[in-house]
Amino acid sequence: MSIEGGCYCGNVRYKIEGDPIFKGQCCCRACCYISGGNPNIVMGVPEPNFSYTKGKPKQYKKTSLENPVTRDFCADCGTHLVTWAPAAAGIAIVKVGTLDDPTLYDKPDHVIWLDQAQPYHHIPEGCATFPGFPPR
Repeated sequence: MSIEGGCYCGNVRYKIEGDPIFKGQCCCRACCYISGGNPNIVMGVPEPNFSYTKGKPKQYKKTSLENPVTRDFCADCGTHLVTWAPAAAGIAIVKVGTLDDPTLYDKPDHVIWLDQAQPYHHIPEGCATFPGFPPR
């Protein structure tokens, strides 16, 4: 499978070769900041299967955290594209809203950071849930 996506303004584009290894929903407080309040809807792909094909994203890492993630985003339109998490080394965590065809996502396999979920977050029935980051 070949999947393409990019930012809102089109200045940063990417390509994924192969199938995702997971489809998730993250309710952590940081993801809620990034998404505007809702859980982040993500798809994990092996890092070697992910590449930028146009432009170069800017990166942000909150250095006051013990094990901060690195977030790739478009410096022009601000679209958050990918997260690189130390707890998921070797995996590109791609934001589903940036896929050219977000219907490829379908639904999450699991929901993480449930202990930080807000009362208004929808947790789909039938998927695995974890209070924090899932064990690897």
